Amino acid sequence: MARDPYQELGVGRTASADEIRKAFRKLAKANHPDTNPGDKAAEERFKKVSAAFDIVGDAEKRKKFDRGEIDADGRETAPGFAGWGGGGPGGGFGGQGGPRGGFRTDTFEGADLGDILGEMFGGGRQGRPGGMGGGFGGFSQRGADVRARIEIDLTDAIRGGKQRIAFSDGRTIDVTIPKGAQDGQTLRLKGQGQPGRSGPGDAFIEIALKPHPTFRREGDALVMDLPITFYDAVLGGKVEAPTPDGPVNVTVPKGANSGARLRLKGRGLVDAKGHRGDLFARLVVTLPEGADPELEAFAEQQKSKRPYTPKRR
Repeated sequence: MARDPYQELGVGRTASADEIRKAFRKLAKANHPDTNPGDKAAEERFKKVSAAFDIVGDAEKRKKFDRGEIDADGRETAPGFAGWGGGGPGGGFGGQGGPRGGFRTDTFEGADLGDILGEMFGGGRQGRPGGMGGGFGGFSQRGADVRARIEIDLTDAIRGGKQRIAFSDGRTIDVTIPKGAQDGQTLRLKGQGQPGRSGPGDAFIEIALKPHPTFRREGDALVMDLPITFYDAVLGGKVEAPTPDGPVNVTVPKGANSGARLRLKGRGLVDAKGHRGDLFARLVVTLPEGADPELEAFAEQQKSKRPYTPKRR
């Protein structure tokens, strides 16, 4: 037979509905299985306080219990045993006064066990709990959400793709990277979290963009350095430039200087709305390696004929 529900909740028989409700909330929160994973003692305690509240948290059941018509398990008592326990008529289980001894008949508006647990832990209801074990068997709790972080390449951020991720519980799932994935974006995978009594939680995957050896972000733009020869800088011409989509030929204008930018339209990143941005190639004039007597002689000649002072940026 279950223990006296008032004693289980740590309240007196004259406690108000609000006092009983507060006592149950405190004990349920402290002993809930989700708060104490693997703790069997806490789980058992949670079952007991849930069963106790199922009796005295219901106005009609509380009256019947205090009159001795049902026991602490909610079962009807045999005729003639209403005063069992030494409390006199209506004395209930613990021998303390029932309705005639000061029992307050406050009603429990909305004090259903499943409702209270749902408020506390985010679970749903599956009918009113009752009988042996009380609310524990009827309480429905959604599984916990899980979080993870993945790093993706620039090309995956632009084109989309798939990447496998492993969770600490041993599960692996294939994550679909959407086209235009953003650095810091979080993907929600519904139903891929921890299992629960009312279904699994969700998985939240944060995306991080790996640094690229050639391309870098500057605000919303994609930028790269494009080395060009001294001859291309002076004479102009076509040079090959890398892009996330493969190499393309670009035109370098005559007299190009280091720092000048060429715009490659539609070769950049994809924004959150799906629009493809541009790639900017920053020209870097590069001299040939090693000594070049002819180039040095030409430079000496031009220095004397046409001296100039570079602009300070």
